[in-house]
Amino acid sequence: MPDIIVMFFILGLIAGSLRSDLAIPKAVYDILSLLLMLTIGLKGGMALHGNLHWSLLGEVLAVTALGFLIPLMLYPLLRHLVKLNVADAASFCAHYGSVSAGTFAVALAWTESRGMLVSGQVTLYLVLLELPAIITGLWLYRRLSSSPGQPQTVASTPLWQETLTNRSVILLVGGVVIGLLYGKQGGSQVTGALTSGFALILALFLLEMGLVAAETLRKVRLQHWRVIAFALCMPTLLAMPGMFTGLLLGLAPGTTVILATLTASASYIAAPVAVRHAVEEADIGLVMLASLSVTFPFNVLVGIELYAGILQRLTG
Repeated sequence: MPDIIVMFFILGLIAGSLRSDLAIPKAVYDILSLLLMLTIGLKGGMALHGNLHWSLLGEVLAVTALGFLIPLMLYPLLRHLVKLNVADAASFCAHYGSVSAGTFAVALAWTESRGMLVSGQVTLYLVLLELPAIITGLWLYRRLSSSPGQPQTVASTPLWQETLTNRSVILLVGGVVIGLLYGKQGGSQVTGALTSGFALILALFLLEMGLVAAETLRKVRLQHWRVIAFALCMPTLLAMPGMFTGLLLGLAPGTTVILATLTASASYIAAPVAVRHAVEEADIGLVMLASLSVTFPFNVLVGIELYAGILQRLTG
């Protein structure tokens, strides 16, 4: 049977497919996503408390490099195989090079429930992958949309501001810093309540994600088959760079599974915010259809266990 947390996603997916009147108010969803980002950051920061050292530099650089390379590798596929225009291809690069915090939370809970060793710096991977991917996707658009026949709409907001000031990044980085400064004991009156309620927060968040995924899936049309095929096939392929990077760096098994899951995931929170304002020609609904309704369910229901199984075979 799936983890009980995943069952909440399935419940939302079924309820949405049946057009139930079940709904989570937007204000509640905003609070859940806020608490989820903050708690993930705090958990990572507390794990790093007293364990931060220079040996992490190579790991940080390697993971950051993945954030830049994955969008660059995806762009030719999106243009020539999926047949997307420049704006949508750049948008998909930003989303699929970036990561899903919801998928990360499920992977973290999955590995912890199985007693797999997970390093504290995994929370940093969220930011290390997300920021370079969004920057690269927007850079691709600004550079390539100036070609003949392509409209160019360049946002006046600088790239660094678009990526560094969205709420997901602020909460994740802020949570890491607070957790790093205070550790598990120093701020236990706050961090204790958040970390102990992490599973409940995640379960309710996934219930809403299931409802949203079901609603988005109803909009699938035959002409979207290339996008659906891409969203279904790419997670397993994109997991491999993360997995092999983890193996080369000698990361703990749980850490490697989480890194592979992150590179296999696609953003549906931070990247849409940045892309919507910077690439006005991009069809955000199309990329959300792929990332939230296909890639996210695949990773949650099948992917994490699949990547862990592949890692086990590779390591014997």
